[in-house]
Amino acid sequence: MRNAVMHAGYRRAKPFYGWYVVAAAFVVTLVGFGSAYTFSSFVESLQREFGASRGSVSLVFSFAGFLYFGLGIVSGPLADRWGARRLAGLGMALVGLGMVLAGQAQTILQVYAAYSIGIGAGVGCAYVPTLGAVQRWFVRRRGFASGLAVSGIGVGTLVMPPLATWLITSLGWREAYVVLGVVAAVAGIGASLLIADDPRRHGTGPDGDPLEAVSGAPLRQGVSIRGAVKTARFAGLYAACLISAFGVFVPFVHLVPFAVDHQVAPTLAVLLLGMIGVGSTAGRFFLGGIADRVGRDAFLIAMYLGMAVSLAIWAIAGSFWSLTVFALLFGLFYGGWVAILPAVVTDHFGGRNVGGIIGILYTSVAVGTLLGPSAAGFAFDVSHSYFIPVAISAAANLVAAVIAVATMRTASPMASVAQR
Repeated sequence: MRNAVMHAGYRRAKPFYGWYVVAAAFVVTLVGFGSAYTFSSFVESLQREFGASRGSVSLVFSFAGFLYFGLGIVSGPLADRWGARRLAGLGMALVGLGMVLAGQAQTILQVYAAYSIGIGAGVGCAYVPTLGAVQRWFVRRRGFASGLAVSGIGVGTLVMPPLATWLITSLGWREAYVVLGVVAAVAGIGASLLIADDPRRHGTGPDGDPLEAVSGAPLRQGVSIRGAVKTARFAGLYAACLISAFGVFVPFVHLVPFAVDHQVAPTLAVLLLGMIGVGSTAGRFFLGGIADRVGRDAFLIAMYLGMAVSLAIWAIAGSFWSLTVFALLFGLFYGGWVAILPAVVTDHFGGRNVGGIIGILYTSVAVGTLLGPSAAGFAFDVSHSYFIPVAISAAANLVAAVIAVATMRTASPMASVAQR
């Protein structure tokens, strides 16, 4: 009897494995998106090496972004079937390989192929499956857990671009790509091994609740993928993400060149991207928990409005300090937006097909990422000014907030599922 009591006490003291899944997601997002967001540090080197315009170089990032958000439509359902661990490990291997091959490129087209396809396909394989896995481990603290998981993107934005700039200065841009690729592959694959999809296989329910306190159904309860995409709720989420994304990713490509154009030293200009990372990390880490308390739908609207206001500040900024204010504010609201989207999707459509539904939703972000940064680059090539594309980016997020308000008034699909 005593041994049984001691064994039960040991089981209660065992750490909840869901937090290991969150930690693994943190590293995967740090490595994946951190690698992608180093691109701004390489823009000048690539322009100089290949004699390319700013618009054509921007297309490298746009293609990568299109792939890493767009491929969620494939990787999400595959992860629901085969498990997130395999998809995440494959994705991190592709990220590392893409960066190593980008360092060997002899033409801008080869950079497109290596960076855009390698990093785009790699993050596309890993991102949605990893986020989907996190959602299944939590219910009450879903917003907080999602925020912690994707705060890796913010830390990656803070750490990786300055690291890339230092490596470029010390070793050259080709060698910098090789070093970053090796680091990405080793760290990313290692973290992927910790990812697990189903808390029941670890002897617990969501949030660490005992299995006896939960039924097996809620973990896999939810709307089918086909049923979800036919709802007004999904249509509203999709439209808001699509319109918002036209402007959201413009700073990740053009903020550093914008600052340099305004006589900010390159070493300070790259710090602005790091400031987005600081704000983003704070937004993902702290705001997810607030969303759990105030309501995740209302919180999503606030994030769109915040991004609109911060982008409007960028449109009129010119000095390093005003750009720092923009970067911190934009990062805060962007981080909150990224943190809360997966939780909102799971709230309204359930966990059974969450990977596939998030993957389809993120095709909207993929289109915006493809068109927004490249259009801003070509607009600059024509007008030699970023004012118009930045102002349009701000307006797009204002429209997204209006759509999100209208979406809140539609019925949640999970309400009908719960009544069955």
